[in-house]
Amino acid sequence: MLIYSHPACLQHDPGPGHAESPNRLHAVIDALHALHSKRLEWRDAPRLTREDLALAHSPALIEAVLDQARRFPHRLDADTVMSEGSAEAALRAAGAVVAAVDAVCDEHPDTTARQAFCAVRPPGHHATTRAAMGFCLFNAVAIGARHAIRQHGMKRIAIVDFDVHHGNGTQDIFEHDPGVMYLSSHQLPLYPDSGRAEERGVGNVRNAPLPAGADGEAFRRAWRDTLLPELDRFQPQLILVSAGFDAHWLDPLAGLLLKEADYAWIARELLAAAGRHCGGRLVSTLEGGYSLSALGSSVAAYVEAQLCG
Repeated sequence: MLIYSHPACLQHDPGPGHAESPNRLHAVIDALHALHSKRLEWRDAPRLTREDLALAHSPALIEAVLDQARRFPHRLDADTVMSEGSAEAALRAAGAVVAAVDAVCDEHPDTTARQAFCAVRPPGHHATTRAAMGFCLFNAVAIGARHAIRQHGMKRIAIVDFDVHHGNGTQDIFEHDPGVMYLSSHQLPLYPDSGRAEERGVGNVRNAPLPAGADGEAFRRAWRDTLLPELDRFQPQLILVSAGFDAHWLDPLAGLLLKEADYAWIARELLAAAGRHCGGRLVSTLEGGYSLSALGSSVAAYVEAQLCG
């Protein structure tokens, strides 16, 4: 399994007391190293090009993040704050997903890995075509999907999102694109107040909202009965995962009650689906998760479950 990360992702610092702190990535990296697995191959995330950013984002957003002269910290919205290192971190985070897509889609790779995990930040799934929001600057999974279409000729890509917050940005980018399916479980009501079951795009969007207090069994039922059957019907050629771990019962920003075993379960289910439909091609990237202890243990459970198959 490939692990993409980069030290630049630690230099994005929204400031003291902000939930999306560099310590999140420290916790994830420490947890992955603690697995002591020889099957983890670490790679540096490359810097994404502006051409790739433009696959999912407007010139105005790209300029706002990369080019506008400003003093730091600079607030893009109430929750989304840039520091001096934020632009580079965002380019590496999105670059990780594009590199991982290339690696798992290569017909003659230099590794047998068909799964990748991108241990990067800032997160991305709230970023829309035109706006950075909700801690997110660029939408890495959206860029990765568009890159797979352009570079690898993919016709059917599934984006799976189990972050506790609905990935409104990803849905916004693809809701009129039948070649990309978006599947999400999330808490509702909760920021960003989207992701209702009746939001269906052009038949390519399926949301399974969960109420506050829903536990692992409710989460598994939503995926087992609603979302995974949709994934199977779609028969994707590539599965991309917005892997947020803030539905954990210890997370301070939400109210679902998942445990590490639930993240291991969804990892096994997605790996099996990738095996059925797309030669095992499965790329996950870190989104939310704001209890440091729960984040580290949950990522470890998710990655270890894929390693064990």
